[in-house]
Amino acid sequence: MGSGRARVPEALAGERPLPTFDVPYFKYIDEEDEEDEWSSRSQSSTEDDSGDSLLSDRYVVVAGTPEKILEHLLSDLHLEAAQDKDTETLLDDFLLTYTVFMTTDDLCQALLRHYCAKNYQGKEDDSDVSCRKRKVLHLVSQWTSLYKDWLHEDEHLKQFLKTIYRNVLDDVYEYPILEKELKEFQKILGMHRRHTVDEYSPHRKNKTFFHQFSLKESWLQHRGTMNEAEEIFCRVYITEHSYVSVKAQVTASAQEILKIIAEKIQYPEEELALVTVTFSGEKHELQPNDLAISKSFESSSRMFVYRKDLTDSLNPFAENEELQQRSVRILGINTWDLALELTNFDWSLFNAIHEQELIYFTFSRQGSAENTENLSLLLQRCNEVQLWVATEILLCSQLCKRVQLVKKFIKIAAHCKAQRNLNSFFAIVMGLNTASVSRLSQTWEKIPGKFKKLFTELESLTDPSLNHKAYRDAFKKMKSPKIPFMPLLLKDVTFIHEGNKTFLDNLVNFEKLHMIADTVRSLRHCRNNQFGNEVPSKEHHELKPYVHHLHVIDNQQALFELSHRIEPRV
Repeated sequence: MGSGRARVPEALAGERPLPTFDVPYFKYIDEEDEEDEWSSRSQSSTEDDSGDSLLSDRYVVVAGTPEKILEHLLSDLHLEAAQDKDTETLLDDFLLTYTVFMTTDDLCQALLRHYCAKNYQGKEDDSDVSCRKRKVLHLVSQWTSLYKDWLHEDEHLKQFLKTIYRNVLDDVYEYPILEKELKEFQKILGMHRRHTVDEYSPHRKNKTFFHQFSLKESWLQHRGTMNEAEEIFCRVYITEHSYVSVKAQVTASAQEILKIIAEKIQYPEEELALVTVTFSGEKHELQPNDLAISKSFESSSRMFVYRKDLTDSLNPFAENEELQQRSVRILGINTWDLALELTNFDWSLFNAIHEQELIYFTFSRQGSAENTENLSLLLQRCNEVQLWVATEILLCSQLCKRVQLVKKFIKIAAHCKAQRNLNSFFAIVMGLNTASVSRLSQTWEKIPGKFKKLFTELESLTDPSLNHKAYRDAFKKMKSPKIPFMPLLLKDVTFIHEGNKTFLDNLVNFEKLHMIADTVRSLRHCRNNQFGNEVPSKEHHELKPYVHHLHVIDNQQALFELSHRIEPRV
């Protein structure tokens, strides 16, 4: 990190290969002696040995102040020709990670300064001024395109975009070349062209146009209250350690939730009641039209489903009541269809994740409920699929059906791999390897040899040795679209974050941020294409609710008790 440019190993200098790097090419940038430092580095690179002479225009972006990084980025942007790879990467790195080292307020004001400067450093003619303005507008356009609703949801940032828009309106007569950018901003803001100046005029210096939205200041900022159409996973407990995971809108009524639960546990809906139970034990029955999820949040309680007797008294389910007369519905479902429904569901969660969520997840020390909602849903889903596999097997008291279940899950895991859904694939394999399941010797002894062999092959992909080399090699060969094992991707980003300082001598360690951005960008490759429209066969009309709302036991002790009950220790 001490050197401003990369060096070719001496052993390769004679062959004069074109050097390649895993980090972006950039300079040390600070506030002082900028020109002297840059020019001296450029000269030294041309006067060095033959190996270094290959690198005369190639630098590693090691560190810099936010303002100088932005200034250098704007100077390197090309408007007419396509961006060179280094500049394109630098732009993307900056936009993905800027919240780590500067606030959105800082960025907005810096961009306005660059746009509104009349004659930058006294060296510009009219063509230079219009070029600078267009570069700022190009960066803002890329920014809004990358962040989408992350920017558009915030009213203060909308005001900033309108401020820039008004500036363009004012300038387009003097610089007609800005007409293209004006049309672009009309699309961004969804506006019709209006040549008027109102309260958003750039001539009004109002700092309320800007909004603090940065990890640098508080590591976690709220984006506001939940959207009414937003879907979340809510847990409706059947017993103290057993729940159904329900994916529903935050505005779902108690009756809607209860209908899902009744179908899931195969119990008459009219004989059930939805009850919130606080941590102190206080119970409150929800009425059919109550907003169940909101009520649960308000009282910081858990939702339970109780039985109602003839006197309308509420009675909880017994802890092991699931073992009595429980039908194993999964055995009647086609394994490919079930895997396909798992994949479709996981894809809907994975495709909704914004790249910025991984940045917030990595740098936030307080958890990231508001800014990592979609990512959290996929992680929760992975955990629940693992618990679901164990729950289904351990709630099956008949040995012959339990053997069929294990075979079924092995086939489902293989189908998930074939469908390039590595998230559910890992979850199912880990569920089968859960200690409470793997100890079922009577069950595993009756698994046919070909299934054992298949499971061993599938297990090999989850082998963590050599930094999960088997998984990484297999996943790299898979074409997109594909769903990665998200916990491992987060582990990679966290490893980079914890192994490198974010600031070096008060300068942004941009090399670190590039490595993080590069890992985050892998999501784009996975989502280059969309999954096809293949749907499970119509004969399994109950398949979607079955997969969407998993019944799991989330207590390892309870799972072990079930395991020892169906196969006691010899």
